[in-house]
Amino acid sequence: MSTNKIKLSEAEWKVMKLLWEESPKTMMQITNLLKETTGWTKHTVMTFLKRMEEKEAIHYEEGGRAKLYYPDIKKEEVVLQETEEFLHKVFDGRMGLMLNTMVEKKVLSKSEIDELYDILKKAEEETKEK
Repeated sequence: MSTNKIKLSEAEWKVMKLLWEESPKTMMQITNLLKETTGWTKHTVMTFLKRMEEKEAIHYEEGGRAKLYYPDIKKEEVVLQETEEFLHKVFDGRMGLMLNTMVEKKVLSKSEIDELYDILKKAEEETKEK
């Protein structure tokens, strides 16, 4: 697995999500799974796969009649990297400012607030244990 920072485009995220869900997948499997929501042809998917190989986000192995594609980066690593970049770009790296903005604009549901309480409580307990 690569530890380099890899910047994924929105389209590449769609491909990666499929590969993280279940891999390997062939180019045609990826194309068929994304065709309805994106309208992409096999040539479009082929272009994305080539670009993602060059970024070292994925690799392929020769399968029977088709290449089998695998992810080379972990979802958790990319999600954390993207989240940190967003937080720094939009909120100067301040999680509290982001949450305060969301609370003020009333974009959090009751269940999301409850989930945040649970996350913070768990983090607090883990901090006490250390």
